[in-house]
Amino acid sequence: MAERPRRWAERPLARLVQVRILEFLREPEAIFWTFLFPVLMTAGLGIAFRSRPESPSKIAVLAAAPAAAETVKRLEGNPLVAAALMDDSAAARALRTGKIALVVVPRTDDNLEYRFDDTRPDGAAARRIVDDALQRRAGRADPILVSETRIQERGSRYIDFVVPGLLGMNLLGSGIWGIGFSVVDARRKRLLKRLVATPMPKAAYLASFIISRLALLVLEAGLLIAFGMLAFGVPMRGSVGTLLLVCLLGSLAFGGLGLLVAARPRTIEGASGLMNLAMVPMWVFSGVFFSSTRFPQVIQPFVQALPLTAVNDALRATMLEGATLAQVTPELAIVAAWMVGTFAIALRIFRWQ
Repeated sequence: MAERPRRWAERPLARLVQVRILEFLREPEAIFWTFLFPVLMTAGLGIAFRSRPESPSKIAVLAAAPAAAETVKRLEGNPLVAAALMDDSAAARALRTGKIALVVVPRTDDNLEYRFDDTRPDGAAARRIVDDALQRRAGRADPILVSETRIQERGSRYIDFVVPGLLGMNLLGSGIWGIGFSVVDARRKRLLKRLVATPMPKAAYLASFIISRLALLVLEAGLLIAFGMLAFGVPMRGSVGTLLLVCLLGSLAFGGLGLLVAARPRTIEGASGLMNLAMVPMWVFSGVFFSSTRFPQVIQPFVQALPLTAVNDALRATMLEGATLAQVTPELAIVAAWMVGTFAIALRIFRWQ
């Protein structure tokens, strides 16, 4: 009698995927760092950088200066300036520790000195605001009449920028840490040596890690995006299908990188060092919390070639700009190249014991 074909759920790969998912669900720490931590970080950043009126610049007026009282009086009533009298040492300490942005030294009614750190944006901004206020009170007249219209639009806020970055960072972390630690831990406990002696296909064992990560991808990405949209109004202007494809390729590429990092180490300490070596440059250069274009032009080819940079750029283009699949194809090509390259090298050099 012919043997009944086995269903998918009865095949070795399906069983291995089931084991990987159950191992993950039995780790409360893994659930927290994968699903809850990105949401909590989004909530914290969204509250810290929420849209609100411009806060006044905190400045100090040197109390011992001859025209100190008159200078403070001239700044009173200006909603953009919060001035306080301080002695020299207190003002220097407050400026050094970032409690104030500017120190004003009014030597006479028509002679001022500004002390500020020009490498701090709030210092340079406070200098311009205070100087403009004092010059106007001294009688300066603007030759051109101006008006202003303030516009706050979803997609241009910091929280809109950072949510796709956090999603990309989470995909990177779950791919490298989630897969890398599991593989190295199994090698350390000599489980790989036992498994390789069974009829189990080697490729199926490695593929089970990737498939199990993909099975959790929808929940992992959907929870963070849904929270950003509901709690802070983060826009979703592009196609959900394109967004899912970006997440899918990103997860596969980072999973391949995780397998590559875990291909040889026999200790958790060795694997941890390699994981940090792979992830830290991307955390810094790939535009998670600020734009990657802030780095010098000479290193931009390196920055743009990183897989997390490509994933973050594609996520932001899709969510915030409504980019089509064709428009994010260059970024997806970079991610696909990393996916194929890391998988190929990992399978070639993988150590089973």
